[in-house]
Amino acid sequence: MSGIPSVLLPAACLPDVEFFAWIYHAPSVYIELHETYFKQTCRNRYRISTAQGETILSIPVTKPLGNNSPLSIVELSMHENWNIIHWRTIESAYSKSPFFIYYKDYFEAVFMSPPILLIDFNLKLLKLCMKFAGIDKEISYTENFIKTPENQFDMRLRIMPKQNLSHEWEIRQYQPYIQVFSDRLNFIPNLSILDLLFNLGPETASYLKAHIPGQ
Repeated sequence: MSGIPSVLLPAACLPDVEFFAWIYHAPSVYIELHETYFKQTCRNRYRISTAQGETILSIPVTKPLGNNSPLSIVELSMHENWNIIHWRTIESAYSKSPFFIYYKDYFEAVFMSPPILLIDFNLKLLKLCMKFAGIDKEISYTENFIKTPENQFDMRLRIMPKQNLSHEWEIRQYQPYIQVFSDRLNFIPNLSILDLLFNLGPETASYLKAHIPGQ
């Protein structure tokens, strides 16, 4: 297989390890800002490990133009106190992880005072995760929507919260690491980057370096 291509990624919420492996390894990274909002995808869902196993957390949103709403105008719905529920779930799941204490204040601040727009929430968390993962790379953002981009591997519809769609550049095997509930659960691969950060801390970059798209 030839060199890793440039990649076009969705504006995902706390996306998985594969997403960040692409950011780490791709020569250039683009994030889609101008697509129509897709419900029940990584744009408003992310996966963590709790005492019950793999758990999907879903963010309720308001779509001003219904199903035709572009992602850029989709708002966070604050009627259900989802942000407090999510943070308490994250805290319960990871409070015993070795590096949670070092990062928790930064993430809690975003959850407790979220912006109005989903995309701003996602990108604010993305920048935090990149910082703590030790990834110093410039991210480019799309200026308009292109259905079939040229010279970019299109991951916009391949990264899903329930299962990733198979493709030629998928990571074939994830190296196990100790997770909070390893004493009762089998290793759960490719969770939200939160799982990697809270369990591996500064070693997150080394883990991403070892997980190359297509290998």
